[in-house]
Amino acid sequence: MRLGSRNTSPLEEGLSMNNLNDPPHWNIRPNARDDGSPGSKWNYALLVPMLGLAAFRWIWSRECQKEIEKEKKDFYRKLSTVHRELETKYRDIITENRRTVAHLELELEKERNRTLSYREALVSQSRKLVEERRILEKERAKLEEEKQVLQNSGAAGVLYQSCMEKEGQWQKRAIVLLKEYEEALTERQDIYCSLMLPRNRRLEIEKNLLVKAATDSVALDLEMETGLKDIFRHDTYCSNLLNTNKRRNGRLMWLYLRYWELSVELRKFKRVEKAMLGK
Repeated sequence: MRLGSRNTSPLEEGLSMNNLNDPPHWNIRPNARDDGSPGSKWNYALLVPMLGLAAFRWIWSRECQKEIEKEKKDFYRKLSTVHRELETKYRDIITENRRTVAHLELELEKERNRTLSYREALVSQSRKLVEERRILEKERAKLEEEKQVLQNSGAAGVLYQSCMEKEGQWQKRAIVLLKEYEEALTERQDIYCSLMLPRNRRLEIEKNLLVKAATDSVALDLEMETGLKDIFRHDTYCSNLLNTNKRRNGRLMWLYLRYWELSVELRKFKRVEKAMLGK
């Protein structure tokens, strides 16, 4: 033992080696470097990558934040552009719809006025036909009286009978013609009132009737062409959708058919009168 040295017990030496308040005297010390300096080189080797990783993460976070901000700006700019475009399109659509509605309302008003004028024309024409029918019936009654007088007047009665037989042939032709026109007009009106039958068929019937009215001698005597045009233009009456009876459709056409029948009867007597008077 050296002089002046302090004797220590093993317990004291153990406590001294593990004194946490005296780091240089720890019992666990880092390995010394090759040059004899304290500390290990591996401690600094790990520190550099960690610092680099931290720096990289900071830079990467900053760049990502910039990208996020840029994308946000682009998104809001695009959203604003789309919003303006949609708003412009919406205003254009609203304007166009209002213009269309105004145009349709104007067309509807025109059609309403046109329908009203057609209705007034139809009523006027119907009244005219009824009045003409009444006049024809009066003339027919008058001719019947003259017929009875002539039949009882000897030689004049024979001549009258001869003329009546001759004009009776013309009357039969006229009745056959009116029957054909009645069937054709009934079919034409049925097509007009139907939602399924083709419109071209109706136009074809109208054309054939007008051609016949302009070429047939009996139709020319009865002046049927004007009446047909009036029917095609104004007779728009149809029965209900469930109707299966074609003869329930049309109004003006039936007035004209009755008018033509009376005209045939009247013209027969006028032709007989003309023949007897030698005109």
